[in-house]
Amino acid sequence: MSLEDFGWNQMWEDRLSQYHLDQGIPARIISEHRSEYRLHTGSTEISARAAGKLYHELLNTTDLPAVGDWVIVDHSDSDGNSSIRCVLPRQSMFSRKASIKSTTEQVIATNIDTIWIISTFGSELNPERIERYITLVMENGAEPVLVMTKSDLADSVESVLESLKTRLPNIAIHAVSPKIGMGLDALRTYLRMGRTVALLGSSGVGKSTLINYFLGSDVLQTASVREKDGKGRHTTTHRELFLLPSGGLLLDTPGMRELQLWGVDETLEKSFADIDDLAFECRFSDCSHGIEPGCAVNEAISAGELSIERLNNYKKLKQEFFYLDARKYGRTDSLSREQWKVKSREEKQKRSDKTKL
Repeated sequence: MSLEDFGWNQMWEDRLSQYHLDQGIPARIISEHRSEYRLHTGSTEISARAAGKLYHELLNTTDLPAVGDWVIVDHSDSDGNSSIRCVLPRQSMFSRKASIKSTTEQVIATNIDTIWIISTFGSELNPERIERYITLVMENGAEPVLVMTKSDLADSVESVLESLKTRLPNIAIHAVSPKIGMGLDALRTYLRMGRTVALLGSSGVGKSTLINYFLGSDVLQTASVREKDGKGRHTTTHRELFLLPSGGLLLDTPGMRELQLWGVDETLEKSFADIDDLAFECRFSDCSHGIEPGCAVNEAISAGELSIERLNNYKKLKQEFFYLDARKYGRTDSLSREQWKVKSREEKQKRSDKTKL
């Protein structure tokens, strides 16, 4: 076992060299329990706390160590306890708005290469929620992959997959079942040495079952979705990074029924690239894709090339980003149609400027 198994490479070596530290060793945070962290140095697992200097130098709470971070740790106090001296600059950071009422950011995990968005067939399947997850994943610089679990229990698997592929273009989708070994070889392609994959989804959709499968043992407790209402039951209570025997790392997260958006609405250009491309062809620069003539988005819906549900969710997320931005800067007035038109014109101009470059 070595640091390279946990993702250490030349990029991290270069970032470490910028600090000119005279003591301490690199380690990766694999779990967090309140203010105590579990880290791996490549040779051993240790516990540590953030040094007081880290708290004094904080610009905001998102700078605190998080699961997935590479840190410099030493045994600095008289009792030999380990202290985290600094956090190396992150390659990526997956975060969300802490709650519906707040305007603060909560870090879920860092330095993630790929995020498996875990869903399941049946009553738990919610395309709007999946689109929200995809938007957040793209905002945070990771690759989104949709993993549909428990396919051995589902009816009409192929028709459901075709519907999802139509609605979610350019997103890799895999139907799997650890129970019968279905589709798992395709997932192994993401689990290469030093690569980190995080699992994201509601409770009871099969995240822990997947991790147990790739670990080769029942390390994590599992629980099924309740039959009476299709809702999952919590089994994971904290975030934890697992090194797989075959290489690669999996990061388990607690079930999240709803993720609050955080970031900027330009993210929608990536997660809803199909709508964004169509909007560029609309007759009017401030088209709201409602009743305006010459709307390329509505023409695509009429032709069966785009679902009205996807457009409605796009508009909903766009308004949510706009309102979040207003709350961040103290502008909490309601979104008027005129504000929406101004915002649309600005975005249309940005897209036009991009094509000229």
